[in-house]
Amino acid sequence: MSAPSWVASRWARLNRAPRITGVDLARGLAVLGMLAAHLLSITEEFDLSDAGTWVAVAEGRSSILFATLAGVSIGLMTGGRMPLPAAAMTTARYRIAVRACLLWVIGALLIATTVPVFVILPAYAVLFLLALPLTALGARPLLALAAVLAVTMPLVQVILDALPVWNTALGAEASVALGWHYPFTTWIVFVVAGLGVARAGVTRLRVQGLLVAVGMVLAALGYGLDATTGSSSAEEATSYFGALWTARPHSTGLLEVIGSGGFALFTLGVCLLACRTVLVWVVLPLRAVGAMPLTAYTLQLVVWAVVAALTLERVSDLAGFRALEPFWPLTLGTVLFCTAWALLVGRGPLETLLDRGSRFVVPGRRSR
Repeated sequence: MSAPSWVASRWARLNRAPRITGVDLARGLAVLGMLAAHLLSITEEFDLSDAGTWVAVAEGRSSILFATLAGVSIGLMTGGRMPLPAAAMTTARYRIAVRACLLWVIGALLIATTVPVFVILPAYAVLFLLALPLTALGARPLLALAAVLAVTMPLVQVILDALPVWNTALGAEASVALGWHYPFTTWIVFVVAGLGVARAGVTRLRVQGLLVAVGMVLAALGYGLDATTGSSSAEEATSYFGALWTARPHSTGLLEVIGSGGFALFTLGVCLLACRTVLVWVVLPLRAVGAMPLTAYTLQLVVWAVVAALTLERVSDLAGFRALEPFWPLTLGTVLFCTAWALLVGRGPLETLLDRGSRFVVPGRRSR
């Protein structure tokens, strides 16, 4: 294949079906948002009327968007609007299980670098496995289940988080292995919601409009209740109701699940609608990041570890690394790398590893 035709094929792969440009854009924003949450000092709560606080939107919400998009991805891999036939579904499930195992290994290796972040990949792996039995369901039961879990699991999560086992050495190790900073017991809500969205037909205009409308209502409800009746930091630490009735990022409180879950749906809907317009070309670099989110996420943390090892006494020195003001160099480097790779090579290297690894372990019919 000649060079021009190769580049044309990579261009087509990035911009045509089966890729969904709006989903890629949302993934790209989630990856960069998590980097912002790690590297920017976020000291004030998000206030729409104060542009100086807008960076706070990345705190907590980016990772919840990432989890919701994991559900969308699982839905697309298992048939999209219609679940795959039984034989093909079995193959797809086994391949997703292999991907989950590989994600856990990559996550463990990133944790071993001692970069001072809560690596999301172990939690991602557990969530992938938990979602597998649900892949045969259609949109309505999935979305109904997500709604039920959203209002019940935070009630349980407060009790689980207070268990004394987490204060033991074994509990600390289990917390890391499970990615308990993103507890699967509550975060499954976002994956089930994303899976339901994929089954509803994420490329349908009506669904995209509903995502914006429903997401906006849920976000307004969750954040509005938090602003008017939400718990203070002291109440969160001292009472069951205080820990439950909050939208603080990473609290897994009821109001965070509702508000940030709604924000994730809203963001996905906006991205899908934006990519129906000429903006789809303006945001191509962000879509390139979203087309290889595992590579982008991992690369950021590996570069972080290398730079910190060369310039700081400890890789785990978060304040020291932030003092280097690495956010924009890492962000621009990630965007440039992913755009060049997508146009010149194609699928991201770690995405290729997961795909080929899962097909090697589970040969058979190609799943979507």
